[in-house]
Amino acid sequence: MFSLGAIGNLTRAIGAIFCLALSNPTHASAQTADDAYYKGKTVRIVVGYGPGGGYDIYARMIAPYLAKALGATVVVENQPGAGGITALNRIMTAPPDGLQMMLVNGLGAAFAQLTEQQGVRFDLAKLSHLGTVSASPWVWLVGPNATIDTPQKALEAKRRFMWSASGPIDGLSDGAAFSCEALSLDCGIVLGYPGSNEAALAVAKGEMDMIYVSDTSANNYVKAGQNKAVATMGRVRSRFFPDTPTIFEAVKLSPDRAQIFDFHSTAENLGRILVAPPGLPPERLAALRDAVKTALTDPALVAEGEKTQRYVDFIGAEETRKATVSVVADPTPAQKKRMMEIIAKAEKK
Repeated sequence: MFSLGAIGNLTRAIGAIFCLALSNPTHASAQTADDAYYKGKTVRIVVGYGPGGGYDIYARMIAPYLAKALGATVVVENQPGAGGITALNRIMTAPPDGLQMMLVNGLGAAFAQLTEQQGVRFDLAKLSHLGTVSASPWVWLVGPNATIDTPQKALEAKRRFMWSASGPIDGLSDGAAFSCEALSLDCGIVLGYPGSNEAALAVAKGEMDMIYVSDTSANNYVKAGQNKAVATMGRVRSRFFPDTPTIFEAVKLSPDRAQIFDFHSTAENLGRILVAPPGLPPERLAALRDAVKTALTDPALVAEGEKTQRYVDFIGAEETRKATVSVVADPTPAQKKRMMEIIAKAEKK
């Protein structure tokens, strides 16, 4: 309960802030100007994957609500290439005009930077962070007729498994690489699919054995009958697959193997983040962040996401920035070296 003294202090503080606002019309008019800046303009949401995948679907679901919040036209632009790295490089050097943003696979981007992947020219810590759309666990899928449909069966099979992916670090490939390392599976990872949609279809057709994908995308593939869920690759079960065990429940893991999964799932928790080019003027960045928050907390969007099971669990811009920076900056040199060794193994197969 607040004391009378605390309430008095709070009242005086609010009064001081109000007076400061009245005496500083420059900030208010700058904010208004930046709100008006977007009226009638076109804003692009860049997706680093082909049409039809999870990121593309999320971006197209968000676009109308962001357009409403900004008073602008919002279009989705697919720029597939290197698991999203190509598009993110472009965002890093794009004009800081506030007219483009990117829906980024936080996990894939963080790992690409941490493991110093060839071609990476972005720094997640320096981008303008706008917020997190959602963060979901990832799932191991196989084809609808696969006989090896549990982690234990995979361990006992003593054969090579082929995983489908798009880029060297895209969530699909690094998730497969870390899973194979932690479980000592003999794996090959095939890159080059435009996105998760095509990669999952390759598994459904029997061209590939397995895929590692976010649970929101996995839910669509499983509901369509083209894939089966094997395990959720973290410590918490997916809300889409409550009867599917976590990898920690499915097999007995040594502390070292459990640490590999835990390390990877920490980065997975970055989820789908919205970023803009670095160097945006503060007032324009504030206006863009406000619009993103308004769009992603719109009850109509939240309801649409629930209806389509593309859940929107908004996390604010500053919290997103702190989480991203911690994942990129906190790993020790030994951890970074281990990651690079795991990824290198996958790329050689």
